[in-house]
Amino acid sequence: MPIAPLSDDDVTRIAAAYGLPVTGNDITSFRTLAGTLLSSYDEVERRYEADLPQPPDRAWHRPADADNPLGAWYVTTQIQTTGEGPLAGRRVAVKDNIAVAGVPMMNGSAVLEGFVPRRDATVVTRLLDAGAIVTGKAVCEDLCFSGGSHTSATGPVRNPWDHTRSAGGSSSGSAALVAADYADLALGGDQGGSIRIPAAFCGVVGHKPTHGLVPYTGAFPIENTLDHLGPITRTVRDAAAMLGVLAGPDGLDPRQRHDPDHQDYLEGIDAGVSGLRIGVLREGFGLPGLSMPGVDEAARSAAATLEAAGADVSEVSVPWHTDAMHVWTVIATDGVLVQMVDGDGFGMNWAGQYDPDLIGHYRRGRRALADKLPESVKATIFAGRHVIDNHGGRYYAMARKLALDLAAAYDEALGSVDVLVLPTLPMTATPIPAPDVPREESIARSTEMIINTAPIDVTGHPATTVPAGLVDGLPAGLMIVGRQFADATCLRVAHAYEAAVGGFPAPVSTSQPAI
Repeated sequence: MPIAPLSDDDVTRIAAAYGLPVTGNDITSFRTLAGTLLSSYDEVERRYEADLPQPPDRAWHRPADADNPLGAWYVTTQIQTTGEGPLAGRRVAVKDNIAVAGVPMMNGSAVLEGFVPRRDATVVTRLLDAGAIVTGKAVCEDLCFSGGSHTSATGPVRNPWDHTRSAGGSSSGSAALVAADYADLALGGDQGGSIRIPAAFCGVVGHKPTHGLVPYTGAFPIENTLDHLGPITRTVRDAAAMLGVLAGPDGLDPRQRHDPDHQDYLEGIDAGVSGLRIGVLREGFGLPGLSMPGVDEAARSAAATLEAAGADVSEVSVPWHTDAMHVWTVIATDGVLVQMVDGDGFGMNWAGQYDPDLIGHYRRGRRALADKLPESVKATIFAGRHVIDNHGGRYYAMARKLALDLAAAYDEALGSVDVLVLPTLPMTATPIPAPDVPREESIARSTEMIINTAPIDVTGHPATTVPAGLVDGLPAGLMIVGRQFADATCLRVAHAYEAAVGGFPAPVSTSQPAI
């Protein structure tokens, strides 16, 4: 669609917005000069559309409620490109903020409904090349902006351990489907804990890789410095196998600033923990008004199990952890406003692969259905706009500086131990709130659990959550945090714990959905 030329009113309006004084001659001059620049926009569109691929013809199905008892499938599919590879025949659920070409992608939100990607995300291509079968898109929270499982426009996702309880978010469907054995593996995304939260609530394994290890290309972005993709599985060995397929640069994602050597994350996974030093992070326990004593006890018991398996376990302190949420909050408020809201998901000023179709569809939906945005995003808009209008990016810049200090504090602790352990979440799964609860309660159920997970998104360290046991019949999680790009160490410790406890419990089986 050709760019409309500027009118005199357009020049006057823009000048006023930027405090530029213009006279009648100025208006004519700038309108002409700008018009010369705009001709390039039409040429860029022509060249872009000349090479635009058509989405592949892939069958998909929206399951009936009876076939979707957890509300965790958005659509189901049967996509396989090869029967060979390290993941041959494994059923994978793809979080619905990740593009599967030719299959609808809603990102949990009414504002994106109807969008169909033209290209597979890099991680989807890698899974298919490894022999996996994409069996569907897993429901995620509205714009992935909730740690609870009650915000998706398709309805709540139910925890397979107790259908009245939250499955956690934002990768809610991914964790629920794996826990209930509707999928062998799942892709999740994590900006404040969104792989680890649902994995902990649903009693499965979730691994948030080192920032940039797994390419984010083809997933709906939230904030480039916080965006992560990673595996959700029933066993640690599966998480390691899946990470080996997903990891590595694709040349399209600016988050991948480092190019670590390719690793087989299964190599050494059976080495045990004898001789490893494990630090129990003091500040991750006893969080006022949040920590359940049973959850803290389960995490400490898990650490004791690792000690019995041969690890050297001691308590360590990172005082910065107590204030880390403030740093995440500023980054996830100003950064999200600029990139995900005003920047239509992608923002600008980074070299990599954008998705103009997704940007355009989301922009139209966001403007036409602004009242359908999740309450947490609305609150972010008010706070972020107020700060940026009055202070520009000054506070974001301060938070990014403090993020370096926060990372250095964890690094210092990790200089004396190999991993840190703490409760993934301070609580077990909470009841799903009713649809008509006040927004204050809805937002509280979306954010109350992220205090231990969100700081690790800011710093980018790898973190694995595993089930630490059951507390009043619901899973509690143990989080294992490692040095940058020491994902293999996190997985090694996690696997040693899984072996020591004889495997992880599973919920009572739910009727298998039709796919």
